[in-house]
Amino acid sequence: MPEDFKDRVATYTARINDRLNSALPPLATGPKRLHGAMRYAVLNGGKRVRPLLVYAVGECLSVDTNLLDAPAVAIELIHAFSLVHDDLPAMDNDDLRRGKPTVHKQYDEATAILAADALQPLAFSVLANVDGAPDDAAIKLVRLITDACGSTGMTGGQSIDLAAEGTVLSAGELEHMYALKTGALIHAAIVSPGMLRTDLPAADAEALDQFGRAIGIAFQIKDDILDVEGDTRIIGKPAGSDQSLNKATYPALFGVDASRNRCDELLTGALQNIEQFGQSAAPLEWLARYIVERSE
Repeated sequence: MPEDFKDRVATYTARINDRLNSALPPLATGPKRLHGAMRYAVLNGGKRVRPLLVYAVGECLSVDTNLLDAPAVAIELIHAFSLVHDDLPAMDNDDLRRGKPTVHKQYDEATAILAADALQPLAFSVLANVDGAPDDAAIKLVRLITDACGSTGMTGGQSIDLAAEGTVLSAGELEHMYALKTGALIHAAIVSPGMLRTDLPAADAEALDQFGRAIGIAFQIKDDILDVEGDTRIIGKPAGSDQSLNKATYPALFGVDASRNRCDELLTGALQNIEQFGQSAAPLEWLARYIVERSE
């Protein structure tokens, strides 16, 4: 097996795409238009960062890869559900996602809403069937991801984001919003593999918890920077959309240089938290650097 996690990304990406394809209802099964929209929302590309984080932590903790598929699939389904809703006219009103028309443009608004609504329960159905896991793992995973996507997680963060348009937030308020809107699901991806072990030391669980919180916020700040500096053809969604909506973002409130510095601070802190894992943390270090240094 290659030493660098980068050399395994393609294998893991192919794996998660195969598992997502299997989890989604087939096109031949009715209602065909709804199922087509669900598949379009999930299988139309994407970097699969959240599933990759699940597999990277799994490597760090020596968790059987077969056990990691369920949380990886479930979290990516929840992520896809959130993107469909985020793109709707009532939310960010975006026409492009991953370089392709958004679901409500490819299909229609009502179908997009229904497709997203159907992806969420499908995620929890996947979690309910983690074969070979510890007896209480499914319950723990369901609770974790429910919290991550609910009103005190991703959905609540989106609500705060919408309410903050045109307002000035403090750095603390902005990072709290990011911790919910984006960070909660990334954090869930990072801590979920630990729930598939019965013997994880408390210190290791705490280290992953802190790593996940820092990287989740850094991910969103980097997205903000890309919205300012990125090319629509590269990032796959309209550049400058945050500014056009007058959103409260790190670059808008504090400038691009301060945003880069904060990303670097969060990365440094995140990596310090996983030093205790030694060389086993190399996959997580690679992904953390990728999240902060990516160009798309």
